Amino acid sequence: MKKRRLIAISIALILTIAATAMWSAATIQREGDPDANVLEDSGAEAGTANGHKKNGNKVIRVLAAPFKAFGKLFGSKDRLQRMNEKDGENFATVGVSRINDSRYPEADRMSVSGSANEHLVAGREFLLAGRLNQAISELSTAVSLDPKLTEAHNLLGVAYDKKGFGDRAKESFERAVKMEEDADTLNNLGFSLYQNGNYRAAVDRLKRAAKLAPADERILNNLGLALCRLGKIEEAYKSFARATGPLTGNLNTAKMLERFGREDDAIRYYEAARQIDPNNSFALRRLADLYQRTGRATDSDAARAALASNTSSVGK
Repeated sequence: MKKRRLIAISIALILTIAATAMWSAATIQREGDPDANVLEDSGAEAGTANGHKKNGNKVIRVLAAPFKAFGKLFGSKDRLQRMNEKDGENFATVGVSRINDSRYPEADRMSVSGSANEHLVAGREFLLAGRLNQAISELSTAVSLDPKLTEAHNLLGVAYDKKGFGDRAKESFERAVKMEEDADTLNNLGFSLYQNGNYRAAVDRLKRAAKLAPADERILNNLGLALCRLGKIEEAYKSFARATGPLTGNLNTAKMLERFGREDDAIRYYEAARQIDPNNSFALRRLADLYQRTGRATDSDAARAALASNTSSVGK
């Protein structure tokens, strides 16, 4: 029990430190595209459809880790990790048979027997479980048995992307798009082109995806990112605003401008966000910092005073 108590105290200390690092967590090196991570830190969806969101927000994972450790320390070792409803929706196109590979080792054995659709189902399951090598093996078998199986090409691209094989991911997405231009495959190809620095081609694919799915948050945010990289900031803002509303649209545009070192332009969008929500703590915090760095000390003091007032009001 003494050992458990010490471990519990250590975990509580880690949680305290993590809670004080939420802003800096957005800037440290982490998995995924850095620009997409900035958007996801504000709760906006971005990146590859069907694959990117599985790992979730880095800050949330940092804060959740100690609770998982408590569960391992005091909970049952036999508890099964269940796929939640959102995970199921991410890949819900064909029926799924659950692969409980921790209890049934035979699920690891790869075989070329079975239909293309059966390999697609298995590949999707492995991808959901984060078992990328097995997913690639199964999905590769699926496309070799049926080269016209669009979903298998698309998910194979997702698996390659998560493994860091950008060129192979792009090739798989391109094959999928040639067979069927649906919103998800166009989004995935567009985001892959964006990650490779081909921003004009990315904008073209993402605009086509947005026409097919005008309200898809992920597509609109990816389009906003690509437009930012082309310097089309106002057009990018409109895409961000369509995705998550004017307030978050202004905040996300301002964040990207900060990343580009365009502090005066970032201030303009943070000020626009504050016009919508005068007490927005994030906008006030960033404005206080940016005003100070651009020599506007009086404005910086006013923003800090407003932020302090907000904090004291919440505490009452």
